[in-house]
Amino acid sequence: MTYTPRLPEGYEISTDPHRVDAGRVHQWLSTDAYWALGRTREKQVRAIEGSLNFGVYDAVSGVQVAYARVITDLATFAWLCDVYVDPSARAKGLGTALVAAVREHLAPHGLRRILLATHDAHGVYEKLGFTALDRPEQWMVFAFDR
Repeated sequence: MTYTPRLPEGYEISTDPHRVDAGRVHQWLSTDAYWALGRTREKQVRAIEGSLNFGVYDAVSGVQVAYARVITDLATFAWLCDVYVDPSARAKGLGTALVAAVREHLAPHGLRRILLATHDAHGVYEKLGFTALDRPEQWMVFAFDR
C-alpha cells in the first residue's frame, strides 16, 4: 500500500496556473533552492508556463506557501521538480502532502514513471514510494555548457 498523507487543516492544493504567485516562486527558488540559485525571473516564468503546476495555499488568506511543478506528456513520463515549501510553513507535512497530491493527480494517466532528482530529501520521497533508479547505468544526460 502506498502512503498518502493528508494535507494539514487550513491549507488547500490547486493546479490552477492562474493562482501561482510567480514572483514568490521565483524568489524562493532563485535565492534559497540549491538547484535553482540565480535562476532569472524570465526563465522561471517560462518554466511555469510550460509545466503542470501545483501550489499549496493558506485556505483563509490565499497566500501561496509551497510549490511543485511537473514536466509531462501526461501519457508516458513525468519529471517532478522545483518542490519547495516556504520556511515559515515547514515541518507541517505540507511538502509530503504536496508530493503525494502530485502522485495521485498523475496516477490516472497511466504514466510509466515519475522521475525526480534530490540532493538531500531522499527520505521524504521514499516514504511516498519513490526509489533509487534500479539501473542508473541505463540513464544518460546531456548538459549544455553553463
